[in-house]
Amino acid sequence: MIYANPVPAEYASGQYYDGTGAEYYLSPAKLESDYAPVRFERESRLFRKHCQSGAVLDVGCSSGAFLFQLNQRFPGCYQTLGTDVSGPALDYAERRGVAVVRGNFLEQDFGGRKFDAVTLWAVIEHLVAPQKFLAKSWSVLKPDGLCFVLVPNMRSLAARLLGARYRYLYPQHLNYFTRATLTRLVEPRFSIIACRSTHFNPIVIWRDWRSRGKEVPNRERGQLLQRTTAYKQSLLLRPVKVLYTLGEETLGALNLADNLAMVLRKKA
Repeated sequence: MIYANPVPAEYASGQYYDGTGAEYYLSPAKLESDYAPVRFERESRLFRKHCQSGAVLDVGCSSGAFLFQLNQRFPGCYQTLGTDVSGPALDYAERRGVAVVRGNFLEQDFGGRKFDAVTLWAVIEHLVAPQKFLAKSWSVLKPDGLCFVLVPNMRSLAARLLGARYRYLYPQHLNYFTRATLTRLVEPRFSIIACRSTHFNPIVIWRDWRSRGKEVPNRERGQLLQRTTAYKQSLLLRPVKVLYTLGEETLGALNLADNLAMVLRKKA
């Protein structure tokens, strides 16, 4: 596994996400994108395929957008709860009707409550000790409960083409995974029931190639997310979206798409 060393204290403690990082996660461009109907489409499809109902805990829920979208798409099917260290993001989640628990996930007991599913969407790459979060996830799951993990794919086409220019090689990411290293991380406590490579953003490849590794400010990240979300919702671009989907599926089959998504079942 590739990891950062040393790790700045604000990232190790999570303090960054309660301060500077919150400015990005609560920026108008980021919120508009996260709460758009097309956002979390892939995650929701994967989740729904394996978990049709029950109690769901979203770890690192940020502004609560995934749980909001899950409840919008499948009303009445799930009892949802989010947790995060970012107070401002959780304030926003609550305003959107998402139930939350504040603080360090490792220190929460959830009143003894157990969950049918725990989600860690784009979370464990931000953690100093991802194995501890997986162990905690195991402990709060019901027998045979499911854990959903999504991380950047270090064997993706983008990572191979761009190398150090790739925008997802940046200070907030403390760990980097391939399918093999992610498998070794999860196997002590979970069985892998599905693993796929997913998501593809050719605009990122083009922009990062041109920038020659220049750091991408959070404002620009939010604006790009906003723009690509608008493309996905455009009726005029539907023919392009069909071609894009075929391209993403091909890259996924070759394990070259941008992210790795795993569905895990709790071992006894």
